[in-house]
Amino acid sequence: MSQKTASPADLAWLLDDLVDRTREARHGIVLSNDGLLMACSRDLGQVDAEHLSAVAAGIQSLAKGVAERFGGGSVRQTIIEMRQAYLLVTVAGQGTCLAVLCGQDADVGVVAYEMAMMVTRVGQYLVSPARNGDAARGDASR
Repeated sequence: MSQKTASPADLAWLLDDLVDRTREARHGIVLSNDGLLMACSRDLGQVDAEHLSAVAAGIQSLAKGVAERFGGGSVRQTIIEMRQAYLLVTVAGQGTCLAVLCGQDADVGVVAYEMAMMVTRVGQYLVSPARNGDAARGDASR
């Protein structure tokens, strides 16, 4: 069964809209669970977007490890609070995450809500195809 996927341009447009509508949101990215950048909002350069993608995948993986080890269930969202910013990472579609970097004055609840609404609306299109090695390891559903 084939799944519909959104083009990087469509995802970028959605990320731009999310950032524009959400006070204090600076950047948004969609990434695969293994850290590959799928799309980014307009004001984020490619190098920074790829770096943020790797970081977001790493923290999501760490959170998953804690949840598995201590019976926390599936990870829905990870939030990092810094002195001058927040990073929110949430599960999006199959094999993907949505990450938003926002300023220190952001209402994290509103940002999380807007992220959840985006995933609800378009999550079925946020799909990262399984890579050849994934199926062999049984990781295709991650």
